[in-house]
Amino acid sequence: MRQTTFWKEGIILGTLLVVLLIINLSVGSVRIPISSLISSFFSNEGGTYQTILWQFRIPKALTCILAGSALATGGLLMQTLFRNPMAGPDVLGLTSGASLLVATLLLVGQFSPGISGVIFQNPWSIALAASAGGALVFILIISIANYVKDNTSLLIIGLMISAATSSIVSVMQFTSHADDLQAFMIWTLGSVGGTGWKELGVLSLILLIGFIISYGLIKPLNSWLLGENYARNLNINLDRSRFFIVIATGLLTGAVTAFCGPIAFVGLAVPHLVRLVIPITNHKMLIPAVMTGGASLLLLCDLLAQIPGGTQVLPLNAVTSMIGAPVVIWMVIKSKRISV
Repeated sequence: MRQTTFWKEGIILGTLLVVLLIINLSVGSVRIPISSLISSFFSNEGGTYQTILWQFRIPKALTCILAGSALATGGLLMQTLFRNPMAGPDVLGLTSGASLLVATLLLVGQFSPGISGVIFQNPWSIALAASAGGALVFILIISIANYVKDNTSLLIIGLMISAATSSIVSVMQFTSHADDLQAFMIWTLGSVGGTGWKELGVLSLILLIGFIISYGLIKPLNSWLLGENYARNLNINLDRSRFFIVIATGLLTGAVTAFCGPIAFVGLAVPHLVRLVIPITNHKMLIPAVMTGGASLLLLCDLLAQIPGGTQVLPLNAVTSMIGAPVVIWMVIKSKRISV
């Protein structure tokens, strides 16, 4: 693909991101006019609009941008590593590991009401539990990756870890009380509205490390697209590159799951949607395009989840699934048609 064409399509994606950001900041239970939106950025007078923007909507919009970029990048890394268009950022079992510890934390209230009260008074408890669960699975996957040299086997092991942890969570849900179960189910629906400026600082730092590692893997990622033998002929250290791909995906996926819950379909669908707009394979251009596309998609999903003029907000995963599921169906039909 010609460089000029990429920049043209890239500008379109960037413009779409800016437009969606402005709309996202403006629309909600209280509609903020564009003129008031602009003035609130440059004024120190305070007021209702400025409070709503800086305390609620700007952190939420930034969370959408960070989470969407991270999940889309993680999905791209997994699809490239496994050379499987159906791979997503959660195939390593990190999301399931996070869900397991969050379920343990929230559902323990039926056995110890005192602990349950401490849990809900500490806003960091769920994020720490999700981080710990994802980290445990991450360490397990890294250890297995040192012994299993086949990517397909690593993929299967990750899926089996997800199945095992999900079964444990199902048992805990079956034996839990209704109130505890409701709290856990709300977390599994995903949300970008629970992060403040402190949480955003931690999330940004972790994701920055993940993005830097991803950019450092551009040459190995381009080589992985053509197969292990081709990458080996280019003097690519397969074990080391796979190790850092797993690390980058673990950081990007784990951080988002910790602060936003498990957000479905974004990491799986965005790389395919971006390739429809910009048909490129070079990760030097594909990574920033996917990051922009992921941020735009999550901003759009958050916008659709809000009921204009009302206080009700639809579950984020319900909206992402509505958009992501057709993309997956299209990919299956397309791959079937190619194989035939």
